[in-house]
Amino acid sequence: MDRKLNLDRAETFSFVNPWIRYFLFFFSFLFWVFSLLIVAIGVYAKVQKATDTVRDTFLIDPAVILIVVGVVMFFITFCGCIGALRENIRLLKTFSFSLTLVFLTQLAIAILGFFYSDQARGALGKFVKKAIVHYRDDLDLQNLMDYIQKEFKCCGWNNYTDWSWNLYFNCTHDNPSSERCGVPYSCCTPVPGEAVINTMCGFGVQTQNFMEANKSIYPVGCADKAVMWIESHLLLVGALALGLALPQIAGIVLSQILISQIQDEITSVL
Repeated sequence: MDRKLNLDRAETFSFVNPWIRYFLFFFSFLFWVFSLLIVAIGVYAKVQKATDTVRDTFLIDPAVILIVVGVVMFFITFCGCIGALRENIRLLKTFSFSLTLVFLTQLAIAILGFFYSDQARGALGKFVKKAIVHYRDDLDLQNLMDYIQKEFKCCGWNNYTDWSWNLYFNCTHDNPSSERCGVPYSCCTPVPGEAVINTMCGFGVQTQNFMEANKSIYPVGCADKAVMWIESHLLLVGALALGLALPQIAGIVLSQILISQIQDEITSVL
């Protein structure tokens, strides 16, 4: 009787904790759905563009970036979902390794950006310069630049004259564009009570000195404004970094615990 009871207990006992297993599954499933949403938004934005973007903007195209990030997330979270559901060690190890690699890459970028801030600023400056050059060529880049300049209350990367990098706003005498020596409307300071946005408010501003331009636009570059914003919102930046890191660490830890439990289960059977 006791032997039969012990056998029944052995059959019902499992080293795998169902709470950890199903929590990891729903955790991965949530981000898997989110990854599909990111890919869908990226594909929709790419398809809906009126004109095809030039090759030079491919790597900085927001739609392409969304698609790439979504596909990577989809692969990682898919391994986590199926690995946890089917107790598949290979998929769980792939999930844990991929998540660890992404986390360490982000950590390395953050550390290098902190210790090599000048180089990081230069690399980011190249990105912004390319976005300014192709401001009229890519609607997504145009919307992104307008959003950044309006939110940070800045104009250009170093200052408002950076918009001469753009073909349409270039301030050379032989430029036939009607926007010559101008800046986008997103550089302009808002006028109280203005119902309709004046998209021509930045025309001819590049011919003015800093003090004169300051009356109608934000003359300070976005590089300095971004640094000022980070310094004044350190708590928020830290919270965002922690919010990004915690789910990744949780996924790595839970997958490693589940892998260990599955291996114990296999060993006990053998």
